[in-house]
Amino acid sequence: MSRIGKKPILIPPKVEVKIEGQKVTIKGPKGEISQEVPDEILIEKKENKIHVSLKKKTKQSRALWGLWRALLENDVKGVTLGFEKKLEIRGVGYRAALEADRTVKLEVGFSHPIKLKIPQGIEVSIEKNIVTVSGIQKQKVGEFAAKLRKIKPVEPYKGKGIRYLGEKVRKKEGKKVAAATA
Repeated sequence: MSRIGKKPILIPPKVEVKIEGQKVTIKGPKGEISQEVPDEILIEKKENKIHVSLKKKTKQSRALWGLWRALLENDVKGVTLGFEKKLEIRGVGYRAALEADRTVKLEVGFSHPIKLKIPQGIEVSIEKNIVTVSGIQKQKVGEFAAKLRKIKPVEPYKGKGIRYLGEKVRKKEGKKVAAATA
């Protein structure tokens, strides 16, 4: 039995949930998300709770049970509160800027600036050296933040690069210079 799958999902007061067959639509103050649930999973709305259960117990359906409950809970959180990831850019001359055509322009030590298109449903704001990626879908927010970080990961000797805000990077010790003996 899935311990996560058994728990009901509480629906906040400002959120509407529609279940039409295997399609679940969640609408809230921040936006709307639709998910197509696999046939093995049964979704029911009772009072102000969503219950996730199995139609038939197979190895695959038991594996999907907790996953889909967690995905639906993330959707409910996303339409009410939203998700955000903050990235910090460290390095002399390293900077980020937003361009008019929904593009992030990064200057991070390469011979040319790197330009990344911002996906639909994602908002990016830049304040000094902090880049904030936010949206209602947890997966898209995390994926775009990881894509930004991958452009210039933190190097372990000087700590320059793009990191998550608050991320601890273990610094390595550089080469030792031997003292000249006369």
